[in-house]
Formats: sequence, structure tokens, C-alpha cells
Amino acid sequence: MTEEVFRTDSYATQCEAVVTAVDENGIQLDRTVFYPMSGGQPGDTGGLRNAAGAEVPITDTRKGDAPGQILHIPESGACALKPGDKVTAAIDWDRRYRLMRMHTCLHLLCSIVAGGVTGGSVRDGSGRLDFDLPEPTLDKQHITSELNRLISENRSVRFRWITDEEMTSKPELVRTMSVKPPSGQGRVRLVEIEGLDLQPCGGTHLASIGEIGKVRVSKIEKKGKHNRRVNVVLEA
Repeated sequence: MTEEVFRTDSYATQCEAVVTAVDENGIQLDRTVFYPMSGGQPGDTGGLRNAAGAEVPITDTRKGDAPGQILHIPESGACALKPGDKVTAAIDWDRRYRLMRMHTCLHLLCSIVAGGVTGGSVRDGSGRLDFDLPEPTLDKQHITSELNRLISENRSVRFRWITDEEMTSKPELVRTMSVKPPSGQGRVRLVEIEGLDLQPCGGTHLASIGEIGKVRVSKIEKKGKHNRRVNVVLEA
């Protein structure tokens, strides 16, 4: 099982690690700052640099089949690493930070729009959530205004853990109807935007919502009888 440095410190940009396995599926490390794709958030990109200074570009990060297994996907033909090699694992921080800003923004969006979330996606500079709403009651300008008003309050983002049993007993915490909260390891992490939103999430997030910066709802779409898709973009 890989030590998930990103789980305790979303702002860690690099770490020292040891290669534990290399095969056609990817490179495994004993510890990593690379977030693997899950929960609508893309996997990190970056590079693994060995002791001689040679770097293996990483184009994606995925979860493996085994619990806790993280696969660093190298650029085609670029892997010259072997088990036991010591490396410095460094993410593309600018990209990760934009993903963090958008992921936290989508949690903030949940505090504005009442309705179960039927789908979502975090992208570099943009994102979207689909809400279970039968009527076209959403207003693009109003949601944009509310998001930016709340962002200006710069409320803190906090993390805490509850047991799998507590999570099961509190289904109201789950906003996503299409994605189950991360569980199976005995505990589940909750992400709380102070006084606004509380829900389970294993992704990387900001320390305060003021870091999101100015945003704009670019489009609201009807996606089926009960689905309204809200698309959001970072303005800067």
C-alpha cells in the first residue's frame, strides 16, 4: 500500500520515494504526492527524478486493482526505473492547484443549489455538476453572484474523519447520487466548508475558499428529464 502524502497535505508538491514495482501498468512507489484519478478529479501529472537527475515524465496517475495501489503512468517509452530506485516525485503544481480550486468550488456550488448530485467532473480550469432537479429553476447570473460572494468571505476548509459505520448511519451527508463515498478502509474523510457544506470526499482541496478566485457559471444545460448541468469556469 502506497503512503498517500496528498491525503494529509494537499499542498505538498514533491516527496522522496522508493520504486516498489514497475510493469506495463505503471510505476508504483512506497509513498507519493500524486493524486490518482477518482471522484471526478483527474490524476496528477509531473515527473519522477532519479538520483542521477534523469526524469521520467508522468502523464497520468490511476488507482490499481489492489487496495491502496497507485500507478504512475509514464510517458510512452520513457521509463528507465527499476524496483529499489530512489526518486523525487514532483507533481505539476500549477495544474494541481487549478484542479484544487475547481474541486473546492464545486463543493461550494453544492451549498447554493439544492438537489442531489447525479454526476460531475473536475477539469483544468473548469468543472461541472449535474443536479437532480425536474424544473428549470436555476439562474446562471444568480449562481455566479452567489459563488463569488461566498468566495469573498474566505471561509476555511476543514477535514475530519468518521468511521464507515458512522457514514452508513448518516446518508444525508452524501450529495452524490452516482458516486459512492470513499470507504472500505474503516474510515471516511469529510470535507467541510465552514458553515456552508459538509460531505465525504477523498480529493485534494484548498485551505480556504478565498483561494478559488473569481469564477463564472458559463452554461446551464438540461441533461434529461431530471438533470440540470451547471458548468463553472475559473476567471483567472
